[in-house]
Amino acid sequence: MSLDIFWFLPTSGDTRYLGKSSSGRPATNEYMRQIAVTAENLGYDGLLIPTGSSCLDPWITAASLVPVTQRIKLLVALRTTISGPTAVARQAATLDQALKGRLLLNVVPGGDATEFAAEGVFLDHDQRYELADEFLTVWRSLFKGEPVDFKGEYVHVEGAKNYLPAVQSPYPPLYFGGSSPVAHELAAKHVDAYLTWGEPPAAVAEKIADVRQRAAKYGRTVRFGVRLHVIVRETNEEAWAAADRLISHLDDDTIAKAQANYASMDSEGQRRMTALHGGQRDKLEVSPNLWAGVGLVRGGAGTALVGDPETVAARLKEYADLGVDSFVLSGYPHLEEAVRFAELVFPLLPGKKPITLADQVLTGGAFDVRATHEEDKAAGAAA
Repeated sequence: MSLDIFWFLPTSGDTRYLGKSSSGRPATNEYMRQIAVTAENLGYDGLLIPTGSSCLDPWITAASLVPVTQRIKLLVALRTTISGPTAVARQAATLDQALKGRLLLNVVPGGDATEFAAEGVFLDHDQRYELADEFLTVWRSLFKGEPVDFKGEYVHVEGAKNYLPAVQSPYPPLYFGGSSPVAHELAAKHVDAYLTWGEPPAAVAEKIADVRQRAAKYGRTVRFGVRLHVIVRETNEEAWAAADRLISHLDDDTIAKAQANYASMDSEGQRRMTALHGGQRDKLEVSPNLWAGVGLVRGGAGTALVGDPETVAARLKEYADLGVDSFVLSGYPHLEEAVRFAELVFPLLPGKKPITLADQVLTGGAFDVRATHEEDKAAGAAA
């Protein structure tokens, strides 16, 4: 079975050390393009473009990547709470045409209440998912090319129509992640692929079983994916040392403030992430090689697989054995770690090709040890 391996665009900025602003990189469009082109050249299958008040706009970011990419798919955040389904259907069709059928959409009903208030949205957790259900009902109907009349609790359209067909039929595939019962019901009813943050395999298995059972009620099947950070080095010791360095500049006050903020959210997924470690530095390996250090100060996906290439590949296989066929990965900083993961782990994954070839000189530069050695041998033979 071939796996889909996606990488992440850090549209709110990048860093080498969590909690240390002086080591950061701004989220410029030039940097996003650099990561996107590198990921495509390395053989990644897709890029997740996130959303949030501190992020570059995901749709405009995706549009900026149209002229610099040819193959890689773009998984673009779709906020059901701050947009209307008719306008978003038109946007999706337009972008899918520009990308020649490479658009995927990540449905995002949830988020931070403070951010929602700034956007003029004052709905509680379950209301946001009820709105998303109505939104997706209309949105999916629009791609049938017929006028849509719909009056729900939150969405009301009359004679709505999408005049621009997408390249993909019936519409660009829908991805979604959520951990509450209402989120699982939404996934079962509407989406093509369900994404979970990187919880221990047993917990992921429970979520997969629940979504599958709910989807069966609607006569549907759903694919599954996992969103994770990765810290891969040539040895396990080097990998764990890199994990320690990533949080080496965090102080207890910074962690406490971040954890208090996450505790105020009504996200079930965030609650589950926080419960893995409870803000404790000495409880970060929550499952073999699954490290929750990122979640000390980062909301959302807060776990990383840590280890040498063989170990990380084995852990990915554990998820794949549960029925997962897609992984959305990231690492700090995202440009260098995209290269490192592809070089070290791709050769061990089904459907992925090695980036380098053994015993072959790939650079030949003046400071390349292998190239210099080969030149010396050639000079000796000529003499």
